[in-house]
Amino acid sequence: MDPVIIAGAGPVGLTLALALARQEVPCVVLDEGPGKDEPRHARTVVLREDAVTLVERLTGASLTGLGFRWAGWRSMRRKQVTREVVFGDTDPAPLHIAQHELTGILRAALARESLVKVAADSRLDSVEQETSGVTAHTRGPSGTWWRGSYLVGCDGPRSTVRKLQDIRFPGRTAVERYAVAALRTELPWTGEALLHRMPPWRTSGPSAGEIVGRPLPDGVWRLDWLLPPGKDLVTPELLVNRVRETLTGWADGGTPSYELLDTGVHTVHHRLARRWRVGRVLLAGDAAHLLGALGTQGLDEGLRDADNLAWKLALAWHHGPHEALLDSYQKERRTAVAARLRAADQALPLLRGGGGLRSFVPGSARGHDALLADGHLGRGTLGAPGAYAGSPLAPEHLAGEVSVGTPPGTPVNDVVVTAEDGTFVRLRDRLGRGALLVLLIAPGTGVWDRKHWMTAGIMPRLAAAVTALPHRAELLVAESYPGAAAHTVLLVRPDGLLVTALSGVRPADLYAAAEAALGGATKAVVEEEAEAGAAAGVR
Repeated sequence: MDPVIIAGAGPVGLTLALALARQEVPCVVLDEGPGKDEPRHARTVVLREDAVTLVERLTGASLTGLGFRWAGWRSMRRKQVTREVVFGDTDPAPLHIAQHELTGILRAALARESLVKVAADSRLDSVEQETSGVTAHTRGPSGTWWRGSYLVGCDGPRSTVRKLQDIRFPGRTAVERYAVAALRTELPWTGEALLHRMPPWRTSGPSAGEIVGRPLPDGVWRLDWLLPPGKDLVTPELLVNRVRETLTGWADGGTPSYELLDTGVHTVHHRLARRWRVGRVLLAGDAAHLLGALGTQGLDEGLRDADNLAWKLALAWHHGPHEALLDSYQKERRTAVAARLRAADQALPLLRGGGGLRSFVPGSARGHDALLADGHLGRGTLGAPGAYAGSPLAPEHLAGEVSVGTPPGTPVNDVVVTAEDGTFVRLRDRLGRGALLVLLIAPGTGVWDRKHWMTAGIMPRLAAAVTALPHRAELLVAESYPGAAAHTVLLVRPDGLLVTALSGVRPADLYAAAEAALGGATKAVVEEEAEAGAAAGVR
C-alpha cells in the first residue's frame, strides 16, 4: 500500500511521521526547507507534560537537557507578588525549549527510521485524490509526483493543503502582538518563569502592558513584551530600550550586563479550520488551528493532533478505510481546540480591560492575574487540555461501568504495570503501538512471578475476553490505580485515553467498549485482527 504523505516538516509533521512509523506505516515527509532548521533562540515553545511524554516516547531521548524545566512561577502586579508556584514531582513544570532543538531531536529520530523518507526542498503545489489514494506534486530542484494512501497537511498557518482543499479558516487576526528578545543575563529569579503586569517603571497608557520572562538552559532568557494594539513598527532601538528598561527595573538599580542573542515580533492569531478532513486529506497543527493569546500554546495542541490521528490513520492504513474512526479525529480534536479558543476570546476583554465580560464577570485584579497564569501553566479553562467526553468513540452506558480517578476521554495515569513478558514497565511505554490496552488492577500481584497468577483466579477469563476483542489488545496488570478498586478492568486507547473502567471481568461490556472505541469494528477488521493475533500469539 502507498505511504502516507505528510506536508510540512515542523514539529507536528515530524511527530506524526514518527508516530505512524512506530505503528509500521511508511511515510513521506515533504519539507519545503533544506532538511534542517536554523537556530533561533527567540523562537521557543512551552510543552506541558503530556506533550513532553509523547516526544520522549517517540524519540527515545530526554528533552530535559535541551530545554529548561522551571523551578517555579511567579505572577507580579506593579511591585507586588500576587501568586507563586513551586513545581515538584507531583506537579511537574512545563518544559521551555527552543523550537530548533525540538525539531532537531525529531529529525535525528527520523533519520534512524527506515519507514520514513524526508524529501527536502519539496514545496507542494497540487493535490489530487481518488477513491484509492492521493497524488501530490511538488516543485523545487527535485520536483516530482508523489503517490500516497492519505495526505496530512501539517504545513502551518498558510497551509497549501488547506487552500487546495478550499477549506475556510475563519477567526481573528493579530489578537495580540509581542516584542520578543532572547538574551543571556542573570535575573533575580533564578530558574523561575514570571509574569509581570503593570511594572512600576511603566505606569500608564496601553504600553504599561505586561512582560513574560521564561528561562532557557545556559543562562538564556526569553522576554516577551505585550505591545499596544495597532501595527506600529517594532524597531531595533525600541527593543533594546525595552531590554534595558526591564533589566534595570528588575535589578532595582543599574542595568546588569547582558548578551542579546535574538529578537523578533510574535503576532497571535485565533483561527479554526471549518473542516479537518476532506476524504483522504486531513489537517493538523497550525494548518487546522491557531491559538496562543493569554499564554496559551499552539504547539501542545498540534502534538495532540498528531497523537490522536496516528493510531486511527494506522488502523485505516493496515485494514482499509474506516470512515467513522477517521471522522472522529475532527470531532474530538476540533471540539477540544474550539473550547480553548472560546475561553481565551471570552477572557480577553476581561483581562485586557476592554469592556465586554468585564461588566458581567466579577473578579479582582489578583483573580485576573491567576486566570492569565493558568494559560501560561496549562491549567484551568485557558490552559488545560480538553477531554473527549462527547466523543463519537465513547461507548454507550455499560452495566458494569465504574468511576476511577480518571474520567473517560482523558489521559490515564502513568502507573507501573506488569507486561505480558513479565517485566515491570511504565504504562506510557506501552502506548502508541496501535494496540488497545486492557489493565487489570490486582493488588499483591507485584510480589509474585507472573507465571503463578496468569492461570489463577479471574485471569484466564480476562485473557480469553481480551483475545476475543475486535482489535489487537495487550493485557497488563497493575498493583493499584488512583480511585480504582481491586479487580477493576480499564480499557485504554492506543493514544492513552481511558475508554471505560469496568467492575471485574465483563466480556460483553469489554467487547462493546472496544468496538465503540474503534468507531464500530467491521467484520473484516475483526477477522483480520483475529488471524493476526493467532499467528503472532498476541493477546
